[in-house]
Amino acid sequence: MNWRAFKYLSVIELPITAVIAFSCHGWWTFSPVVFAFVLVPLLEVIIGTHKANLSEVEKEIASQDPIYDLILYLVLPIQLGLMIWFLFSVQEEGLSSLELIGRISGAGMLCGVMGINVAHELGHRPKKGEQFMAKFLLLTSQYMHFFVEHNKGHHKHVATSEDPATARRGESVYAFWVRSIFRSYVSAWKIQNQERKRRGYTWISWQNEMFWYAIIQLGVLVSIAVFFNPITVLYYLGAALIGILLLETVNYIEHYGLLRSKVNERRYENVQVWHSWNSDHVVGRLMLFELTRHSDHHFNAQKKYQTLDSLEEAPQMPLGYPGMMVISLIPPLWFAIMNKQFTLLAKRGK
Repeated sequence: MNWRAFKYLSVIELPITAVIAFSCHGWWTFSPVVFAFVLVPLLEVIIGTHKANLSEVEKEIASQDPIYDLILYLVLPIQLGLMIWFLFSVQEEGLSSLELIGRISGAGMLCGVMGINVAHELGHRPKKGEQFMAKFLLLTSQYMHFFVEHNKGHHKHVATSEDPATARRGESVYAFWVRSIFRSYVSAWKIQNQERKRRGYTWISWQNEMFWYAIIQLGVLVSIAVFFNPITVLYYLGAALIGILLLETVNYIEHYGLLRSKVNERRYENVQVWHSWNSDHVVGRLMLFELTRHSDHHFNAQKKYQTLDSLEEAPQMPLGYPGMMVISLIPPLWFAIMNKQFTLLAKRGK
């Protein structure tokens, strides 16, 4: 048995904090937020980075080891179970506004980390079953169109002005949220409409995945309203929005200010190592299933998370993704730190 795989079970610590949030009161309801954005960044500073890569033989073994996949699959029932628990937990009588906000934010953390992030990994897999799990996880955040736009839009247009998920240099995360959320949704519709047109269908077609996503997501909202009540729908949408903003904040820091040059009027240069911000901070790597080794992910999106490499020329962030996400919420501090990183890139000729 490959015990190396079990380090990724560290992500279970977040659901444990969610259990605390949904069953306790007072400030304990903010346990997931404190864990993710206070404790994890502190641990990243203390533990630091680890840049070592697997050998080619180790990668081959790891890519065939089912344990790595089973850990991902385990997330689905955990996420579903905890989101249902969340819906029941907000029915508790006597909850204060603080406790409601705490429980909603805890569910939001689950939507972003357990839901969308794992869906991102599974959504790149060729197996239909894994793609189904990805869509189901995205459903918990009402963000199923991400499956279309990310795979067929972002990976094609990354680090260009045509990509909604690539932040411009000098753009605040708050302006980026609005632009990326709305443009990504429009982009997903355009992608599906173009595919339907090429296959001889009109854009108004049951062959259009975006129609099904809209219907399924609306069905979930109606079901919650009927089984619980309309106010619970608002609580759920609040959690989903937090999950979406977590995703978009990650999008913001991943490619901030990094743009590809145009080769000619129709084509950009190929995606290079220096078109993604990376981090080798250990805790964030494990919690996010190696998402922080982002340059290698864009070189080969089919590559499983456990085999992603730390690339020597990849731009590195001074902190892990969780810490940088917190900093991004303070634009002057973010710009000051990232301007220094751009200066370092310029010295390296990137």
